[in-house]
Amino acid sequence: MKFGPRATSVAIVAATAVALVGCSSAAGSKSTGGPAVDTLSLGSLTNILSFDPAQAHLGHQMPLYQAAYDTLVLREADGSFAPMLATEWEYNEDQTVLTVDLRDDVTFTDGEKFDAEAAKANLDHFKAANGPDAAQMASVSAVDVVDEDTIDITLAAADPALVYYLSQAPGLMGSPKALGTEDIKTVPVGSGPYVLDAKSSVNGSQFVYTANEDYWNKDLQKFAKVNIKILTDITARTNAVVSGQVNATLLDAKNGKQAEGAGLTQVSYPVDWNGLFLFDRDGQNTPALGDVRVRQAINYAFDRETMLEQLSLGHGEVTAQIFGKTTDAYIPELDDAYAYDPRKAKSLLAEAGYADGFDLTLPVLPGTEAIMAMVQQQLADVGITVKQEAVPQANYVTDLQAAKFSAAWFSVFQGEPWVAIKQAIGPQAAYNPFKTTTPELQSAIDAVQTGGDESGVLAKKVNEYVTEQAWFAPWYRIDQMFYVDDKITVEPQAQQAVPSIYNYAPAS
Repeated sequence: MKFGPRATSVAIVAATAVALVGCSSAAGSKSTGGPAVDTLSLGSLTNILSFDPAQAHLGHQMPLYQAAYDTLVLREADGSFAPMLATEWEYNEDQTVLTVDLRDDVTFTDGEKFDAEAAKANLDHFKAANGPDAAQMASVSAVDVVDEDTIDITLAAADPALVYYLSQAPGLMGSPKALGTEDIKTVPVGSGPYVLDAKSSVNGSQFVYTANEDYWNKDLQKFAKVNIKILTDITARTNAVVSGQVNATLLDAKNGKQAEGAGLTQVSYPVDWNGLFLFDRDGQNTPALGDVRVRQAINYAFDRETMLEQLSLGHGEVTAQIFGKTTDAYIPELDDAYAYDPRKAKSLLAEAGYADGFDLTLPVLPGTEAIMAMVQQQLADVGITVKQEAVPQANYVTDLQAAKFSAAWFSVFQGEPWVAIKQAIGPQAAYNPFKTTTPELQSAIDAVQTGGDESGVLAKKVNEYVTEQAWFAPWYRIDQMFYVDDKITVEPQAQQAVPSIYNYAPAS
C-alpha cells in the first residue's frame, strides 16, 4: 500500500458545501431498527497521507487514526474529557506543568510496552515532525519522565487547551520502536481498538481494520471489523450510503434529500460559523473599518435568516458571535446582537462620516459566488460598494493571513475558547493578520490563559468584547448533516467534523 503525493488542503468551504473542520455536538441518531452488524462501514471525504501519528489532523481524519491509536485523553461525545491512556492529570499552581499519570497495562501491537518513556517519545516526535497540527504543541517546552508511569509536561506559558490537544492529534500514541520509520507511514502501530489489515487496504480507496484481540478497553471496541472508504466526491458518498455500501457518511442539504428518500436517518449538529472577518480593525488599508460604527453597520446590514435559508436551505442557526454553543464562552443573547436593521446600518455609517458609503474589496473563492453575490447586494443596500477579487483556492488562506484583504468570507471551526482565541483573536493569531489588539482585550485574553478551570468562563469577556467591537460579522452556524442507516447508531462528536470511531454502535 503506497501513499500518494501530498495534497493541498484548505480548511474552508462554501456555505453550500460540506464544512471541512471541527463541529459542535447534538443528540444521537434515532435508529429505525434492523439487524446488528459486525462490520462498520464509513464513507470518508478525506484521505490521509501517512499513518505516522505526528502527521494526523483533527476533524475528518481522526477516525482513521482513532481506529489504530489510543490518545492520552479521551474526548467524550459531549466534549468532556475522560481517562484513556492517561488515568489522571493535574496542573501545578501557575498552570505551567501538567503532571500526567499513565496506564501500566497497555502494550502496542508490536509488543512494545506503553509507559512514560513511550509517552515522552511520542510527544517529542510530534513536536519535531512538524506535522499539520504541530502548532498545538508550540507551548510545550519539555516532556520529562517522572517515573515509569508518570510524565511532566512543562509549558513555556500557560495553555488552557493542552488537555484538549492531548485528546486530539498530539495525544495519539504509537509504538516508540516504530516512530519515525518508513513502515509506520503505511502501517500504523498503536494500541487502539483495531489493527489495520494492510493487505485489504488501498490508500485513497479504503482502509480495512480488524478488532485488536488484546485491546485493553473492550467497551470501546464495538465491531469485529471497520471499513473506511475514501469517497471525496459527494455524489459517490450519496450513492454509497443509499445503496448500503457504507453505513454512514457526511452529505449536504441537497444530496441529503436523496438519502432521506431512501429511508436513512439524518443526524444534524452545528459546526463552523460562516460570515465575514473584518480584519482591518485599525483602518490601515481601509480607513472606514477602523471605526467600530462601520463594523457594526456591516453586521446590521445582513439578513441572516434569509441568508441561511437561501444559502444552506435553512440547515443551521443564525448567530452574531463566533464562539460555539458547546463552549463555556458562549453567551445566548449574543446570537441576536445584530438583528437585521438596514436603517440602523445607514445611520451608523452616517455618524461615522460615511453617509455616501465606501468601497470594500472582498476575495472570492471558487464555489462561493452565490455567497458573495448576496453579500454584495446586502451591503449595497446600505451604501457599501463591494468589489470582488477572484482568488484561487490554493492562495486563499495564505492571502488572508498575509493581510492582503481588509475583510473576507470564511467558514471557521468553533473550537474551545482558547483554541478560538489563538486561531482568530489574539495578536499572534493566524486569522488576525493585522495583529489588532487593545489593552482591554489583551487583559481579558491574559485572564483566560492563566484562568485554569475557569478559563472557559473567563472567555465570555473576550466574546463580549469582539462582538461589541464587531471584529467579525457572523451570519450563522451551519449544520453538519450526517446520514446513517438502520444497522447502526451514532452520537455526533462535539466540535468535530465527523463522529469519533468510539461513537458508533450496532443497532439493537
